[in-house]
Amino acid sequence: MSDTDPIPTASIPFADAVGMLRAVAEETRLRILALLADGELSVSDLTDILGQSQPRISRHLKLLVEAGLVERHREGAWAFFRLREASIGLVDPMIDGLDRETPPLSEDRARLDAVREQRAESAQAFFARLAPKWDSLRSLHVPEATVEAAVLDALGDAPIRSLVDLGTGTGRMLGLLAPLVGRATGLDTSHAMLSVARANLERAGLSKVDLRQGDIHAPPFGRGSFDLVVVHQVLHYLDDPARALREATRLVAPGGRLLVVDFAPHSLEHLRETQAHRRLGFAADQVSNWLVEAGLDHVEHRDIAPTDGTEHPLTVTLWLAEDTSAAALTSARAVA
Repeated sequence: MSDTDPIPTASIPFADAVGMLRAVAEETRLRILALLADGELSVSDLTDILGQSQPRISRHLKLLVEAGLVERHREGAWAFFRLREASIGLVDPMIDGLDRETPPLSEDRARLDAVREQRAESAQAFFARLAPKWDSLRSLHVPEATVEAAVLDALGDAPIRSLVDLGTGTGRMLGLLAPLVGRATGLDTSHAMLSVARANLERAGLSKVDLRQGDIHAPPFGRGSFDLVVVHQVLHYLDDPARALREATRLVAPGGRLLVVDFAPHSLEHLRETQAHRRLGFAADQVSNWLVEAGLDHVEHRDIAPTDGTEHPLTVTLWLAEDTSAAALTSARAVA
């Protein structure tokens, strides 16, 4: 897949820029911005790193949010902060110009590394408790590397400026696709899973991926926000997968695509109890019809079954649908 061009940053009105620069002109707030340039952090993270009280850190963050430099989002009882995309054009050159190899920024970075290491250990402990269950499921279908190769092949070389992975879980799809896109976002209902995903992505050097807590049936994003929407091994957990796909389709930008990965129909009833599966796979036509009814077209699918003679009872199916409304409109205008 080819590299994508960087996403252009919007111009900042003069008065807003003055307010932003005033907010930055304080030691702790500048240190906070330098830390957030490496990825989102919680109030607790910043308290540990900067060695200041939570009320003081919260006050500085409030000023940065009000100035339009930082945005806040919640994961249950937790609050995370990240640089606002609209401010990056002003903030990035300033942070890049700082000497981050000398105190206090070098000390902040060392403590940031320690916080991330602790986060990774906690995430690994959580994942270790789930690993036996997941390993038993993996043994029933082709290796994940085979599925991931098929995903990359299906997507081809078309540039992707922005993607969202709905039900991201441990962030495996983000780890595969985020290096190839301009902006990557993951959504999951579970704070614990997002903690695992955050640790996995940080370990892979992908700390700037945007992770959000939210419901796949009501994703907190605007219509047409993403060039690529991914729903990977999620539908079989849902009571209403058709509704989830309708919501996913709403997020697809004109000319964008929706990738669905899930199991073909099977008869392994024990997965309902041992793995909390609600559906025992999906017929190719069933998912294709849902996608077409939701407003997408050119739906293609491919089955990934073992070819090495092993007896894996589960076949993985990929569906790739496209919104060609923009292309159709352009063509109509050209004819006119």
